[in-house]
Amino acid sequence: MDKTEKLIRKLVDKDSEKLMNLIKKFLAGEKGLDIKKIFGTGFYGLKQGRFRIIFHYNEGRKKIDSIKLRDERTYKNFK
Repeated sequence: MDKTEKLIRKLVDKDSEKLMNLIKKFLAGEKGLDIKKIFGTGFYGLKQGRFRIIFHYNEGRKKIDSIKLRDERTYKNFK
């Protein structure tokens, strides 16, 4: 079981549903999501509420690197 699966399992049902909906919107390319480039890296961050999705583009396709709950260490390893 990877870190993302562990995160989803420990969330309350309501929060896990919100996270799954966010991932679906992101992968479908829905407009209006809060996506910003992480300064000094090739990574991007998607923010919504407490959730953070860190990703990069590989050959024009989105590749999710990490899904986390926001805290002071969220972006630390992406430099």
